[in-house]
Amino acid sequence: MYLNVIQLAESFGVEEAVVDGWIRDEGLPCIHDRERLLFDRAQVATWAAERGLAAKAGFLAPQPQTTRSGPRLETLLRAGGITRDMPAADVPNVLERIVSALPGVTPPVRQLLAQRLRAPGGINWAPVGRGFALPHLRANAALGRDSGILAIVLLHDALPLDEPPPDGVPVTRLLFFIAPTPRAHLELLAQLSAALARGPLRELLAKAAPDNEILAALAAADAAPAKRTKEAVA
Repeated sequence: MYLNVIQLAESFGVEEAVVDGWIRDEGLPCIHDRERLLFDRAQVATWAAERGLAAKAGFLAPQPQTTRSGPRLETLLRAGGITRDMPAADVPNVLERIVSALPGVTPPVRQLLAQRLRAPGGINWAPVGRGFALPHLRANAALGRDSGILAIVLLHDALPLDEPPPDGVPVTRLLFFIAPTPRAHLELLAQLSAALARGPLRELLAKAAPDNEILAALAAADAAPAKRTKEAVA
């Protein structure tokens, strides 16, 4: 059984740009069929299982569970904070400052991550459309359970990218994150994509809402999977 990009993205609860990033950076198996990308169900199931990545719906959806062990977005954002009205030219310095605040790691590890951040091609900017991007370090690392961070950067001018965003809308909203493990990295990509696709988070960030409203939206996104699970069980 083969699926296209749209079907696969819907199964994992992410946007199509995230699937493109998985192909490019995480080795997601795919088949080029003329101008289409197709995904073999068995290959994708194996790839996802190796990374501990669970589908949200559709052909790979797991049985309902009562708990979720993934990172909490609200907690991660409290560690990374929200930076407002930032010139796009200052983004590298802002991201380096965020890395310097990464909890749960030693100074040498922070220095190593900063070097990766500054290296050519060290950041995957991951634009997901409508002016948003989910930048992260291209090289994942196992940092420890308590070392994740999420930071929101609101720009007052467009971020210059080597390739244009998928919908052509200039990127002015960044959700930069560092995950504690490669598995958590994929989970965070899925969680952030789902939070932007559902609920008020996208609108709140677009209008640069107050910090407390943004944090509340992330808290609601953290609680949403548990709520949906209870409804499914009922």
